[in-house]
Amino acid sequence: MAAQQAFLPANSILERTRILVSEVLQVPLQEVGPESSPDTIETWDSLQHLNLVLALEQEFGIQFTPEEMEELLSVQLIADLVLEKLGPAHR
Repeated sequence: MAAQQAFLPANSILERTRILVSEVLQVPLQEVGPESSPDTIETWDSLQHLNLVLALEQEFGIQFTPEEMEELLSVQLIADLVLEKLGPAHR
């Protein structure tokens, strides 16, 4: 779906990450910002974290290593790692 698209600017990736977090964790989009994390979103538990990782992998056509999955501790960190995985053309 997504990784096959020609170019995804960084702000678009952050916004799409916010939307996925909102949908997977079932919180209003306006409550999800770059600093949102498991500490600030009550429904962001270990099971939902795995669901979020799967949704991100499907949306962006990427795969996270187990180590990377542990680093996905905020919306901004997620968007940054997605950008890194998509490559320099998206920065």
